[in-house]
Amino acid sequence: KMPGDDWQQLANLRAYYGYMWGHPGKKLLFMGQEFAQREEWNDARALDWFLLDAGMHEGVRRLISDLNKAYRKYPALHARDCEPEGFEWLIGNDHSNSVLAFARHAPGAASVAVISNMTPVPRSGYRVPLPATGTWRERINTDAEYYGGSNQGNQGKIIAHPAEGGGWPAYADLMLPPLSTLIIVHDPDSTGRKGG
Repeated sequence: KMPGDDWQQLANLRAYYGYMWGHPGKKLLFMGQEFAQREEWNDARALDWFLLDAGMHEGVRRLISDLNKAYRKYPALHARDCEPEGFEWLIGNDHSNSVLAFARHAPGAASVAVISNMTPVPRSGYRVPLPATGTWRERINTDAEYYGGSNQGNQGKIIAHPAEGGGWPAYADLMLPPLSTLIIVHDPDSTGRKGG
């Protein structure tokens, strides 16, 4: 129930799931949403499991599995859901590009940044402020071919440079794939200090 062809609809769904798993709050999926069932759930019939034979639906299932693994692995994604120190906006007002970005933090754990491009336009060299310099690892890219996407991204590694002037301590120029969410994790050893 969203605009676009099949590819755009499933890309939108994957981008939203990435955003949802990164955002504070508990996660909830209803019957069949873990593989993008097209029909509304009906208690009088089984789920449309046959959809998993289609690569795009299997891709959504794989994404949900990997998002759950990342959620468990990185405390920043869940440890401070109800505390203001656990969340900070990085980009919250880029209306013209429909890009949103925020950071998640937990004591003694690597910081996580979530960047969403909610348009079908890839954005190369898009500057994102970050809370720490050094290496960031691209842990989830909802546009990965493995999930049914177009396989655009940052080849798994991002270098954040020191920012000059006020504001954020670091920035990185990213490739933002179309209709996608990136979840990147700071490598604290790359700067000698913990991010967050």
